[in-house]
Amino acid sequence: MQHISPYLAAAMTTLWGVTHLFATKGVVAGFGAITPDNRRIITMEWIVEGVALVSTATFVAAATLFQPEASVSSAVYGIAIGTLVVLAIASLFTGFQIAFLPFRLCPFIFGASAALIAWGAWA
Repeated sequence: MQHISPYLAAAMTTLWGVTHLFATKGVVAGFGAITPDNRRIITMEWIVEGVALVSTATFVAAATLFQPEASVSSAVYGIAIGTLVVLAIASLFTGFQIAFLPFRLCPFIFGASAALIAWGAWA
């Protein structure tokens, strides 16, 4: 039962990462008339965050599936938690300041995912 929370965290993180990937075009369009270089930079950053979230979630799910008690799995959990906490803090000082609700959800989603991984890994 304890291993359900890392899977839940992985599912939430994957969903949020995929959401980033699908929203990229709309987000970039929302900036209006910007230079092609700026459009590419914003596109790249949204894709990078989406891929980072999906990758982090995949590592957690794989560690939980194959050997959740192994020391390498503990390392994977720790790195994932650290990554999500850093993203939560960065989001708190950036996206959370924006009135658009999805941006304001990022710190909570990242923080909740980190907490669920920690709870399932070390409870």
